[in-house]
Amino acid sequence: MRKQIKQFFEADSASGIALLVFLIISLIIANSAWGPGFESLLEQPIGFETPQVQLKYPVLLWINDGLMAIFFLMVGIEIKQELAHGQLSSAKKASLPIFAALGGMLVPAGIYALLNAGTETAHGWGIPMATDIAFAIGILSILGKRVPIALKVFLTALAIVDDLGAILVIAIFYTAELHGTYLLYALGIFTVMMFLNRLGVKSIWLYLIPGVFMWYFIHHSGIHATIAGVLTAMALPIKGRKAGHSPIQTVEHAISTPVNFIIMPLFALANTNIRFESSMMDGLASPLGMGIIAGLFIGKPIGITFFSWISVKLRLSELPRGTKWLQILAMGLMGGIGFTMSIFIALLSFDDAYHQIEAKFAILIASAISGIIGYVILRNLGRKYMQG
Repeated sequence: MRKQIKQFFEADSASGIALLVFLIISLIIANSAWGPGFESLLEQPIGFETPQVQLKYPVLLWINDGLMAIFFLMVGIEIKQELAHGQLSSAKKASLPIFAALGGMLVPAGIYALLNAGTETAHGWGIPMATDIAFAIGILSILGKRVPIALKVFLTALAIVDDLGAILVIAIFYTAELHGTYLLYALGIFTVMMFLNRLGVKSIWLYLIPGVFMWYFIHHSGIHATIAGVLTAMALPIKGRKAGHSPIQTVEHAISTPVNFIIMPLFALANTNIRFESSMMDGLASPLGMGIIAGLFIGKPIGITFFSWISVKLRLSELPRGTKWLQILAMGLMGGIGFTMSIFIALLSFDDAYHQIEAKFAILIASAISGIIGYVILRNLGRKYMQG
């Protein structure tokens, strides 16, 4: 039993399965007698406050702004490592996933903006730009050898560039009123952390503890506090001592399991609690619903495939060996699984619960359709290309 549990947590598909389980649990709770009590729990403030320090927030905010900062820390670590010595470390390696990611962000955002132009939901154009790497890689892992390793690497690199784009979008376009003093405090801490990096300081606590203070100041500055996780990752040293892991690898190993099996499932549990009503189907035909579904299900595969094709035709990139264009299209559909980051941006886009729920429902529908069709295509192609 211990061996089986260990194998489950080490499997690439495990985090995607955990997300799916907690998504279903959240929907069950929301549509049961426990729903109102669960919402009250999420609104319950915890923490402390003094005349100088405000650290008393609802449970939901602690999850979305606090715990998700750790998720963004892991995303930042993945981005930094890929830029240093991974699939984004050279122009030749990075060109295809970068072009694909650009297409996968610009086309969905454009479709949403077109369908929502002049409406009160126009601000949500960033929602269909995101890709949920946990669900997408989880589905590829279930397919096993039917999907070439090169395609898995391509999707991972694409999702990392996509995450970087989403982080920039959140920081620039989904920022509330800026408070300069707090922002200067945060920038000062980040500058000190980068200076420590340049001096070769390896102690992770001299980065993580200032990172907590930076989170507090960024939270009060008006920029979304999760950006502190990314900035902390950028400051962590990527080179370590001769023996053992580097500081950035040490942090990654320490947080990967909590992020995949506690933080992201908790995010799904807290933010997918949608109470189904007959009127919700009508919401799918609204500009908001159509923008999200068309953006994720249509815009993602078109943008990823078309921009990849252009980069190959211009000889700026080349397809992974043995890869067919239909497989790239299927990867585009996998990119249409926008669950975690799309919901996150939806919460930043709208203040009212009605639009948030409408957006969440559309994201669930679009992600499910994209994942199922992408899975079927890859499974059938796997029989033709991988066994031959």
